[in-house]
Amino acid sequence: MEQPRFAPIVQFGTSRFLQAHVDLFVSQALEQGAAIGKIAVVQTTDSPGSTARIKALASGDPYPVRIQGLQEGLPVDILCWSSSVQQAVHAASQWSLLRQAFVRDIQVVISNTGDQGYCLDDADNAHLLASDARAPISFPAKLLVLLHGRWQANPDEPVSLFPCELVARNGDILRNIVVELAVAWRLDEAFCDYLRGQCRWANSLVDRIVSQALEPVGAVAEPYALWAIEQQPGLTLPCTHPAIVITDDLDHHERLKLFILNAGHTYLAERWLLDKRDADETVYQAMNATALRKDLEAMWREEVLPVFAALGQMSSAQAYLETVRDRFLNPFLNHRIADIAGNHSMKKLRRMQPIVELAGQHLADLAQPKLKAALASDC
Repeated sequence: MEQPRFAPIVQFGTSRFLQAHVDLFVSQALEQGAAIGKIAVVQTTDSPGSTARIKALASGDPYPVRIQGLQEGLPVDILCWSSSVQQAVHAASQWSLLRQAFVRDIQVVISNTGDQGYCLDDADNAHLLASDARAPISFPAKLLVLLHGRWQANPDEPVSLFPCELVARNGDILRNIVVELAVAWRLDEAFCDYLRGQCRWANSLVDRIVSQALEPVGAVAEPYALWAIEQQPGLTLPCTHPAIVITDDLDHHERLKLFILNAGHTYLAERWLLDKRDADETVYQAMNATALRKDLEAMWREEVLPVFAALGQMSSAQAYLETVRDRFLNPFLNHRIADIAGNHSMKKLRRMQPIVELAGQHLADLAQPKLKAALASDC
């Protein structure tokens, strides 16, 4: 008996972020006839939380996503139901099924595998290409085995891959890791050419605060959502949606998020540490502290926006800043500054130093006292 068809979109990861971001986009697009099909979710870990989510998702029943926050200064509190997930499988126990589906049915791959998602495992090797082999441990090795099987069966059928991990140039990086692994496994050069030249590895940026999981599956998220995807020929999108932006300048979207939203969070964390503010203070509370709000607004206005102006991007920066104010003033979101303050020194270098460096290149007279003081402090 022929196996039932798999959904055309396979998703590695069960996170609440994906449930309220990509999965919800596809669900809403399906209602408009604007998606290529439904999603098969793959559990790649053995964590109890992931197992419970996979069990709930496997039913195919719609799950809730509550959208709470501000939009253009007005409160939003709506309940959506996402019905994009058709199947849910466990990679380790259903690997053979996934390999068969990847050869036959899959058009798009989506991933959000966490901070260690691109790490390799020494236990993975070329013997795992055998038809009866276990599933590889690492995500890149799983992809390599699946893509190799697809190439053997359908060498003219590439796949579009959309990594959603928060890594700059995530598509390029994941592609290079998979190609280097193929070389290390001494696989056919024609297969390596297939990986490099025919498969479409999309660089993208995801942005949405998903503040809470709902049990057994579902999430609470803010109204703002963005999936910025770098344009490239031959890319198959999972769907079209107002929150999906296809762009020739992904760096611009990354700068907006890094310099305005992320640097704003890090400035609040810097002041939280320096001023020894309340241990449980939230971003919402900080934004309602008059003096602190004034200082943050001054940093954005006097030290960050002039950099975007020098790049010819002032209007988009001002528009994005308006959305960030709404997000910081979200009364539903319990976003503790103590959580933002983790790895603070590293975050300052990543989020603030590039603003100062760009100002040095384009605006030599821009003082940037708040940014420079934060970079110089021992917090």
